[in-house]
Amino acid sequence: MDATTSLVDQPAILGGTAAITLSHDDACRWPIITSEDEEAVLRTLRTGSLGVSEETAALEADFREWTGRKYAVAHCNGTSAIFGAMHAFELEAGDEVIVPSATWWSSVMPILHFGGVPVFAELEGDCLGLDPEDIERKITDRTKAIVVVHLFGMPSKMDEIIELAERYDLKILEDASHAHGATYKGRMIGSMTEAAVFSMQGNKLLPSAEGGVFLTDDETMYEAVLRLGHYERLLDLTSMNKYLAATGLGYKFRMSPLSAALGRVQLRHLDERNAIRNANCIELGQHLESLGIQAFLAPEGVERTYFEYLVRYDEAATGLPIDDFTRAMQAEGAQLSAPRYPLLHQMPVFTHGIWKSITRLPDDGDLREYDENDLPGTTEGNGSLIKLPAFPNEDHGLIAQYKTAFSKVIAHADALPRADA
Repeated sequence: MDATTSLVDQPAILGGTAAITLSHDDACRWPIITSEDEEAVLRTLRTGSLGVSEETAALEADFREWTGRKYAVAHCNGTSAIFGAMHAFELEAGDEVIVPSATWWSSVMPILHFGGVPVFAELEGDCLGLDPEDIERKITDRTKAIVVVHLFGMPSKMDEIIELAERYDLKILEDASHAHGATYKGRMIGSMTEAAVFSMQGNKLLPSAEGGVFLTDDETMYEAVLRLGHYERLLDLTSMNKYLAATGLGYKFRMSPLSAALGRVQLRHLDERNAIRNANCIELGQHLESLGIQAFLAPEGVERTYFEYLVRYDEAATGLPIDDFTRAMQAEGAQLSAPRYPLLHQMPVFTHGIWKSITRLPDDGDLREYDENDLPGTTEGNGSLIKLPAFPNEDHGLIAQYKTAFSKVIAHADALPRADA
């Protein structure tokens, strides 16, 4: 083997040539903003209707058609839409809601403001969703609801979770903020439970700068969401809620029409853009699976999306600690990092008892205590995850270079330096 070939085959961290030389800029550019988006925003701006707007109503109609849901309410962000959902679920002081710990805080924190108590359950290792078996273990006579997060775009085990909810008479909120366009056994994510929420924040699969949408088929829940944060729409109702139009309930969650205009354009292009991102992630994922790295490819009957691209590295299989593996990949030019979500059950707002002041529940010694050592499965699993770029655009050869980098590093795992050596 000549010297040039040796340098190419040698890991960069050992002095070889880096496998990844192409720029990430074009392949990873997100969001994609075109003249179509600009024209839609300018058209809306020029109407002068920058509060209550037909553009927002049109976005809601688009979501109803897209998901098949009967009611859609646009919000200023996904957090406020979850807040509205908790009100629609009629949470009362002391009610428990089973939630994941590995998620963005918006999936959990609104519960506290209704006096609700989050109960963290383990994630299962196949889909990174709530473990149905642990959900059942956590159900008590105080349990009111479950928040299901389709983490990073992989649908949770919905059949099992829905069966549990029906058996114990619990409501389910689908936090579908990572999973725009994903499907589960022929059903669209966001369409299967009492209520669902999509975030449309700027880095989501369907970005509108800031925004969120609440979805339901239940008229009572729909009106509850309006009552909480959309006072101006109550006059159109025929129920007693119309008499709250002068005051609402003290919140204002209206979406900006400019965000609605942007969101409508983005929704029109969602499928084609998801297809490119999915193809890239699946191509790389199939290669990673052949190397013994779990890429969370969608199981049969499921179509996932890739809001973020997380894989699970098994350091027991290679003998190379995950941090050393990550450093070797970064030396090859790969953009790898740890998951960006800290585990919520380990955060000071819970472990230091701050949550109690938010709920305003009486601290009579009967309140739940949170321990950062809870959820050992979730904690261990989170430590084995690595975040990759999601490659939302044409890759122009970048995926091939990533394949080479992974293959090279795995093949030389025994020879790579250890930080603690």
